[in-house]
Amino acid sequence: MKNKGLDLGIKIVLTLMLIGGAFFVGFLGLILSAFAATASGKILYTLMALALPSLLPLVWLKKRKIYLIVLASVVLAALITAGVFFGFEKYEEKITIDTSPSINVHEYLPFVEDTLIVKLDSKTLKLTGKLPHVDGAAAVFPVYSAFVHAVYPNSTALGEGVFSYTNTRGGYEALAEKKRDVFFGAAPSKEQVEYAEQNGTVFKYTQIGTEAFVFFVHKDNPIDSLTVEQIKGIYSGKITNWSELGGDDEEIVAFQRNEGSGSQSMLIRFMGDTPIMTPETKERVDAMGGIIKEVAEYKSKSGSIGFSFRYYVEGIIKNPDIKMISIDGVSPSIENIKSGTYPITTPLYAVTYEDNPNENVQLLLDWILSEEGQYIIEQTGYVGIE
Repeated sequence: MKNKGLDLGIKIVLTLMLIGGAFFVGFLGLILSAFAATASGKILYTLMALALPSLLPLVWLKKRKIYLIVLASVVLAALITAGVFFGFEKYEEKITIDTSPSINVHEYLPFVEDTLIVKLDSKTLKLTGKLPHVDGAAAVFPVYSAFVHAVYPNSTALGEGVFSYTNTRGGYEALAEKKRDVFFGAAPSKEQVEYAEQNGTVFKYTQIGTEAFVFFVHKDNPIDSLTVEQIKGIYSGKITNWSELGGDDEEIVAFQRNEGSGSQSMLIRFMGDTPIMTPETKERVDAMGGIIKEVAEYKSKSGSIGFSFRYYVEGIIKNPDIKMISIDGVSPSIENIKSGTYPITTPLYAVTYEDNPNENVQLLLDWILSEEGQYIIEQTGYVGIE
């Protein structure tokens, strides 16, 4: 009797353990399904959640060994699959997120013999005394570095008090806090203007040139031109396949930049009242140069699209695996920007702040608008002020 009672107790405990294990693994499957990044992952984990509880009748049919084998197999398969998905996501993240610098500033330094900037020794202005602290966007670094070369003392070096490069986000933040005197780039975002107001700073805008906002795809993409409305359809998420635009039957991967970057702020202005879809993590790129690299190298290549400014794409990065597309049938050439036929252009600004006591700031702005300053703008590759 004692042995029979002991056997019965063991069977009850074993049965409860099997039931508990089944529901635990089922619950785990539901959790993994909820957080799975891919549709296939969600399906797999959901099936795992349903499979084990549905096999519980095997316990009462005295098929416990079979059930234990199934339980162990499912758990092992789930662990292996989870590891594969995790590894794949990490690999995918590695090949789609780029954190490389937006520009190699050492190629565009002033007072360096082999620099790529436009070298001009100004005959009309040489700044002395308190020098304006300048900063700017990656795409405009060659321009304001050339300004420094032309009118600042030849002892001026990058990162030593009056000549900085902290890109659009850092530059506008520093200008708002009055740690900079001039920022060169596209217009700030709404949030950057609000941050300036919170710091009691009012931005002033001096247009020093004009630039085109461009969209680009992989060179193998058969699409050469899109309309403004088609671009808005892509970035709102309404158009999701290139076949809808006369291209291949391939999903559109629309890369975006990080919030506060000059090109992302420009995209927001371009989209206007059309909501921008929220990108997946792998489709948001921090570095300005990264978005070009991603479009050039992303998986199937021809499925992706990105955006930037014309000179940055054509004059700095020069990636042979991408092509800028025409908008409404008009290419983003300098001639079309000057004539106003290219539909998406933006002012290039020297942004300062009101009530700056440094008189050299206005002297610098006036010089930039002069023949010498505009020569640098145009010889660099931008469109100057008529």
